Parts: sequence; C-alpha cells; structure tokens
Amino acid sequence: MAGSETDYKPHHKTVDFTNTEIAFAQKSNKELRRLSYLFRLMNKPWIVNTGSSLGLWMHEKGINIFNPMLKATIFKQFCGGTSLEDSQESIDHLHANRTLTVLDYGAEGKSTEADFDRTLLENIKAISFASTHPSVPIISSKISSLASATLLQKFQEKGNLNEQESIEFEKVRSRVNQLCHAAKRNSMSIFFDAEETWIQDAIDKLVKDLMEKFNREKVVVYHTYQLYRKGKLQSLIEDHKEAVTKGYKLGAKLVRGAYMEKERERAKTMGYPSPIQDTKEDTDRDYNLAVKYCVEHYEQIASCNGSHNLQSVQYEAGLIADNGLQRNHSHLNFCQLYGMSDYITFNLAAAGYNVAKYVPYGPVKEVIPYLIRRAKENTSVTGEMSRELSLILAEMKRRGMK
Repeated sequence: MAGSETDYKPHHKTVDFTNTEIAFAQKSNKELRRLSYLFRLMNKPWIVNTGSSLGLWMHEKGINIFNPMLKATIFKQFCGGTSLEDSQESIDHLHANRTLTVLDYGAEGKSTEADFDRTLLENIKAISFASTHPSVPIISSKISSLASATLLQKFQEKGNLNEQESIEFEKVRSRVNQLCHAAKRNSMSIFFDAEETWIQDAIDKLVKDLMEKFNREKVVVYHTYQLYRKGKLQSLIEDHKEAVTKGYKLGAKLVRGAYMEKERERAKTMGYPSPIQDTKEDTDRDYNLAVKYCVEHYEQIASCNGSHNLQSVQYEAGLIADNGLQRNHSHLNFCQLYGMSDYITFNLAAAGYNVAKYVPYGPVKEVIPYLIRRAKENTSVTGEMSRELSLILAEMKRRGMK
C-alpha cells in the first residue's frame, strides 16, 4: 500500500472547491459577517479551550445563564434547531441547495433506563418525521445514548454479566432492534456513531449483529470506522469479508475520529499502548485507503465519506470519476457537519454527488457536550478553520463587502 495512493490527484477536474459563490450562495451578507466573526474566534485555540472548559463545568453544575448567548452563536451555527419541528427551516434550506440531511438527536451523557427509553422514543419520532421528508434519508444515533457506558464497558471487558446486568443488556438489544425495525419499516437508514475504545468493541458486536439482521436487501444500518485508530482499516476489510460470507451488505461510515486527546491521555494514565495512530500521516494514509476499498467494493459496501479533509474528499470524487461510476449512486455518499465546510458540501452537491449535512438538534442545555466537542475537534483540525475563514473572506471580497 504505497504512499502514492494517498497522494492521488484525479487526472481531470471533478469539483471546483474554490467556488465561493456556490459555497455561500445560501448566506446573506449579514450572515457572512456573523460567520466570519465566529470563525475568527474559533481560529484561536486558547479561546475555544478556555470557553469549552468553562462551558462543560457549568453544564455539569446545571448553570444555564449563558444558554441564550450560546443559542444565538455556536448553537445557531452547528445545530438545526431545538426540536424536529424547529429544524424544518434548516432541512428545507439544505434541500434547496441539493443537500440531504442526517438528523441527530444531540442529547448525550445519559445514565438511567428512563433516559435511554426517552432517547429511543425521540429517535423513533425522528424516523417518522424524516420519512415524510425525501431529503432526510437517515438519522444518526449513539449506542451510549441507549445504554449505560458502564454496562457496555463491563460487557467488553468480561463478557459474563450478572443476572441484573444481563437483563439490562437485553433491554439494550431490544432498544436498538426497535430502532432498526422502525427504520426499515419507514425505508430509512441509521448511522451508529463510533465511541471510546473502552466501549467500542461492545458497540461493534451490537452493530454487526444489527447489520447481519437488517442489511439483507439494502443497507439499513451503518457502522462507523474511526481511522485515527490503529487497525481500523483492517477491521473494515475483515468486516466486509464477514458480510460477504454471511450474505449481507456492509454499511460503513468513515471518519477520522473525535476522541484523540481523551484516548491518548487515558492510555498514558493507565499504562497501555495508545490506540491512536502515531502520526497524522498514518491516519491520512489509512483513511484514504479505506475510501479506496469502499469505492472498489461499492456494490457490497454502502459507504459515507464523513470527512472535512479536502484531500480525502477530492480523492474519492476522483476515484468515482476515474472509474466511471454514477456520482449519485446510493452506495457512494459524503457528509459534513452542519455549519462546517460549506465549500465542500455545496460544491459537491452542485457537481451531482450524494452529500448530506449532519444536523444535530435538541434543547440547548442538552447539546452543550456535543457543541463543546465539535468546537474543540474542529479547532484542532490542521488548517481547517483557517481554510474556512479564508474562503468566507474571499466570498465577502467577491461581493464587494467591507
């Protein structure tokens, strides 16, 4: 697997990602100014880190005095609304720009059976809501929003649960099965997010069982592969081979990952080898090789390139073009976060590729952990904030704005 594969450049032009007129066509001058101000702030790591630490502390203490300010700034930028109904405008806005929506109920960090049941009902409600919107073909969910992280960790570490824990784990299986049944009935699909390594093996087991059950005719269930983890490229290949052997289709959402600092710190503290790739180059190599593998096996693998990395997006767009594949084939998809990388999303959409925005929604106080993780993650992406800001400023200049 040579480095030349990850340095691939399509031999003909596929998408012009520098077209700011298309990228920001949906933004008014006032919105562009607000966007430039927000991204200038997010381009300063010390502001993001200080604000994130304070925001998380206040959230844990139940202090919500700054929620109105958050709602008017980062919530408005990165979330669709406080409810499904409140997200309608965002969904319609994306649809008008040929972009699909992935709905995600943003509440997380729950720990009681009542909370898990409530999240299940909210996810089923999202499926019902989305089924009436042709531009919303999929929802996203976290297994840890339907199950205790402590229970998942114990199942992963020991496998043998006591009687009460076994009852609780069967409830988890029941919840995820109900969710997938609802998706199948409504011709919808589900992204199950990847999470921390100490619960991910348990999640892998649950999601692979769901894929085997529900992905016979078409892909209802998508697993998520964090390619900043060592060995995840091989996991993708092995999972595909297992799917072929057992007669079902693999759903694969590819991401780099969202827990790098936490994973490395835990490994250091507990004295085990870090599960995270040693270098960014290792992650980029495995990510692009995973993209290549999915495109090569697109008939058996429905994939989603969930990246904000321009090179990885260009790479897949080029592979699709060079292999003469249908740009809007249902198994070849792209996705970026709502409020981020519009220059990637809307230029892909204008060029005829399948692309969606990942749109979280929920009460402001419930989605604060999501917003904090997004802010920290996006600030740490090498060059992404600066690139986004430079394109915003370029569009303002093109419009003659001062």
